[in-house]
Amino acid sequence: MNENKVRRAIIDRDGLPQNFPTQSHPPEFWEQLGRTVASFGFLEETLGKAIFAFTATREYRDDEVEEAILAWLPQLERALSDQLWNLAETFNKVTKDHQATTIANVAELVEDIKAATVVRNVLCHGSWQKKPDKNGASVPLFVNRNTEIFQTPIDVAYLAQVQRHVVELACSVIDTVTHMGWQFPGSGGPGQAIWNRTANDE
Repeated sequence: MNENKVRRAIIDRDGLPQNFPTQSHPPEFWEQLGRTVASFGFLEETLGKAIFAFTATREYRDDEVEEAILAWLPQLERALSDQLWNLAETFNKVTKDHQATTIANVAELVEDIKAATVVRNVLCHGSWQKKPDKNGASVPLFVNRNTEIFQTPIDVAYLAQVQRHVVELACSVIDTVTHMGWQFPGSGGPGQAIWNRTANDE
């Protein structure tokens, strides 16, 4: 190749628009997007704590105790690192395995959480370079593992609605623990504490 014909270039960082690549959307959009994504993080934390609550209060036969103790720490570690879909599946299992689950519609709750992962993945991983339309909505670039292209326009109202739904899901997860009479871990709320901190825990 003739070296003289190669047109080399680098990005002029100083020439980029302020707040690039987010300059096309108003601050209200980014604030609501951030709050919605953060709410998904709260839902994941809530599921992890619920998994702890159900596994810590489950009754075992004498011949099951040693095996359960060996499996418990890895299970709790996964609850800290797993993402939403896997957390929902683990939550579903531990509620089924528990001897005193009192909420009847856990399966429906789990399906709602799994459905929410579709939007979560778009909001967390989509690229928002398209300018909003006249209604303030834009379609992020997002393609899932099945090569399906996300095509729903998203605006501030859409994000706020998603956030409210995610908060409702988190509250329903908390209910599954507190409805049994247990205090939700880390909440200081009503119910019997699952784990009493001692001086050695500090």
